[in-house]
Amino acid sequence: MDYKTIIIGAGAAGMMCAAHAGNTNGARGQTLVIDHAKNAGEKIRISGGGRCNFTNIYAEPSNFLSQNSHFCKSALKRYTQWDFMDLVARYGIPTHEKTLGQMFCDNSAKDIIQMLRDEMEQAGADLWLSTRIANVEKTEAGFRLSVEKGSETRDLSCANLVIASGGKSIPKMGATGFGYQIAQQFGLPLIETRAGLVPFTFGEDIMARLKPLAGIALDSVATARNGRFKEALLFTHRGLSGPAILQASSYWHESEPVTLSLLPDIDLFAALKAQKQLRGRISIANALADHMPKRIADVLCSEFGVAGNLADFSDKALQAFVDQLRNWQLTPSGTEGYRTAEVTLGGVDTDALSSKTMESKSTPGLYFIGEVVDVTGWLGGFNFQWAWSSGWAAGTAIAQKP
Repeated sequence: MDYKTIIIGAGAAGMMCAAHAGNTNGARGQTLVIDHAKNAGEKIRISGGGRCNFTNIYAEPSNFLSQNSHFCKSALKRYTQWDFMDLVARYGIPTHEKTLGQMFCDNSAKDIIQMLRDEMEQAGADLWLSTRIANVEKTEAGFRLSVEKGSETRDLSCANLVIASGGKSIPKMGATGFGYQIAQQFGLPLIETRAGLVPFTFGEDIMARLKPLAGIALDSVATARNGRFKEALLFTHRGLSGPAILQASSYWHESEPVTLSLLPDIDLFAALKAQKQLRGRISIANALADHMPKRIADVLCSEFGVAGNLADFSDKALQAFVDQLRNWQLTPSGTEGYRTAEVTLGGVDTDALSSKTMESKSTPGLYFIGEVVDVTGWLGGFNFQWAWSSGWAAGTAIAQKP
């Protein structure tokens, strides 16, 4: 069975690519999408609490991590968040903006999946699910694949092969390292992968102090290396999570501390000084509890060895305590790993790909798009935008081929 294009991976990037790589007249038989999962777009389905945070109105190259920070610019500039939002609007899908430019479906993430399925149908793309890739090899004319579909083994050929198989994050959703294996098979270099947008875990000594706080959220600024994010953190029974922590995790490296600045929107020194003048006989823990949950206030006072009544503290001592709350350093023992990570950092080295078409420089006709590439977005719809933009870039490039 001969195809012009075979796309491995029926996720966001793969379906987007198929929608643009096929024929505008809907003629079938030129594009095939293959996935080992039972359903297309499973990570779309579970994203955003089931409502899919499908893009971000503030998406720009500075919101992405890569060994080559310039690589993502071409695709993101040529297919923007506004282009995808226009597509969503044409399908009449009701949406809303949440904090920090995050765009969500009003109803269900399944609306986005169905939209992409409809776009693929209009482009004449076929979809094979529950299909395993047994072998891939290069031929003079392109590529030959051996696939297992049900009890059958089928041989397929194509001129263009697109790898949109994602990364290693959330293996229970079917994530594997398949795309990296194909890259290595064809001699493309890889940037070491690690879990991104993932909660932190801590050793027993720190967890003994943090466990009583499980379930409590607090406004903060979390900093790891040059990643600094002002959002909520969440204490869990395993460590720290919440948007600020997930964002910082993508910048964190093993054995390094994470710095937390608590209650960043409050002039805490001025508030405590005012309380001291009005209610100097209350404990500093109770004074702090006016601005955060009591359990956290108690733990923080214990953490920094602070006790006594407000009246006992000089202005200098109060300022020193506030400085500690603004510079609380904790060193994670690790992260929860790919099991709960929203994305995979690293992947196919962008130096091996064309930033315009996503095609391999060394193997014509071989493309890598989406999460399998060393481009990783922040939390908040940015990774979906990379899927749409990179999928569009490869798809339109393929469509222009004879």
